[in-house]
Amino acid sequence: MVMTNNTNATQTASIAPTTATATAPAAADTPAPRLNFAKAAPKAFKALIGFDAAARDGLDPALVELIQIRASLLNGCAYCLHMHTSDARKAGEDEARLHMIGVWREARNFFTEKEQAALALTESVTLVSQGGIPDDVYGEATRHFDESELARVLALIFTINTWNRIALSTAKVAGEDERVAH
Repeated sequence: MVMTNNTNATQTASIAPTTATATAPAAADTPAPRLNFAKAAPKAFKALIGFDAAARDGLDPALVELIQIRASLLNGCAYCLHMHTSDARKAGEDEARLHMIGVWREARNFFTEKEQAALALTESVTLVSQGGIPDDVYGEATRHFDESELARVLALIFTINTWNRIALSTAKVAGEDERVAH
């Protein structure tokens, strides 16, 4: 059975061979229920919320959403992408900029140099296994962020990547926003 979370990542799940009968349920067609991470690991969940809040502290809310949207796009996390594009719209983000985040290098005129530096850093950290953090990307970030702000930007990138992995691992459904319950 092949399960996909996006067009770029495919996971293969092996199913033990079974003997089919006329009354046997089609278990392979029904995905297994996933755990509720917040309930199963409340201390870890609360710690991550605290880390996320500390990362955001003092950062421009528009920049926060751009970073979260870009990482969510790269990770193929529809749940987080829907959540953060919705948050950005509620905060007054320009619809045209939201459409350009995925192709920001070709649409630089939509983003400030500081935002471009944050987007490039977000890509490098999110895709760290594909080449690390290039010196030029890190250097450009240091031109636009002081040390404390850069540390919070990095922390924000770490947290959104963690949230993406939680949402993907637990099969969160895009369009549902569970934050109101916490």
